[in-house]
Amino acid sequence: MLDEIRSKIEDEIANLTHELNVELPVRIKTAMEHGDLRENAEFKSAKERQAFVEARLNHLTSRMTELSKIDPNEMPYDRVGFGSRVKIHDLGMDEEFTFTITAGDFIDLDAGQVSLASPIGQGLLGATEGEEVTIALPAGERQYKVLELSTLPQQLEEGSGG
Repeated sequence: MLDEIRSKIEDEIANLTHELNVELPVRIKTAMEHGDLRENAEFKSAKERQAFVEARLNHLTSRMTELSKIDPNEMPYDRVGFGSRVKIHDLGMDEEFTFTITAGDFIDLDAGQVSLASPIGQGLLGATEGEEVTIALPAGERQYKVLELSTLPQQLEEGSGG
């Protein structure tokens, strides 16, 4: 999972760096050639995009730094945390859900991913298999039971054959 996240971030960094260093300078130069910059929507749009791209690159660079500090060997082996695959039972609705706990930028409910920063991610953080937890959601409190848990260290061990 860490390698997948790193790869997505590296791809986005490469695309944004290309846009910042190649595409945006051309857009800005072309817009400047149209004259009066005070009322030039193309120039304003390109400069706003440039500011956004620079901010996003700074954010992604800090995410890469955070990811480099994650050591699966120091993660709990039996508790919900980053990278855990969790199967839970909603005790109130009598439904089961399975998802992976991901980093804040990588939320894809259709793919079964829940952010560690989300209410569910925070509520399950540190839970063990068989444990019941109460989580405050925008729609009110919900009770879940952790049915199955596969932590990142367990997954890495399984993947290495051993």
